[in-house]
Amino acid sequence: MTTPLISIVGKSNSGKTTLVEKLIPELIKRGYRVATIKHNKHGFDIDHEGKDSWRHKKAGACTTVIACPTRVALIEDIDRDYSLAEIRDKYIKDADVILAEGYKGNPFPKIEVYRAELKRELLCGKEDNLLALASDTKLDVSVPCFDINDITSIADLIENKFLQ
Repeated sequence: MTTPLISIVGKSNSGKTTLVEKLIPELIKRGYRVATIKHNKHGFDIDHEGKDSWRHKKAGACTTVIACPTRVALIEDIDRDYSLAEIRDKYIKDADVILAEGYKGNPFPKIEVYRAELKRELLCGKEDNLLALASDTKLDVSVPCFDINDITSIADLIENKFLQ
């Protein structure tokens, strides 16, 4: 059985990271192991110039693993932007649920974060596999609309739909 994957999507500065940050401990408190995937279309760097692992990559290693007694990081060259399913299947083990931030164009269920003050249109509709909205204002849409701070109800939805 594949690990359920739910995308938290929304416009820039809508509160996606904050929602993920609040959902993680709520789901953990309920006994679930939570993994996350954060998409950054602009790229990122976790290694720093001059460090041994950076020197390994600079010398041409296609994959470098940095390990210590409490964590492991993998730096791997890839030839394209992996899909959420590919990342899940290749890298995530032993999780009960995956919360992905971003990846708005994916086929997985989505919770969209919406803030009225940003005066922007919704990104997703039911046809985009929209599961729910987390909003600072009540919206009349075809999916449940939760208060953005009602983490318990949002976690209930995830638990009831994907973790039972």
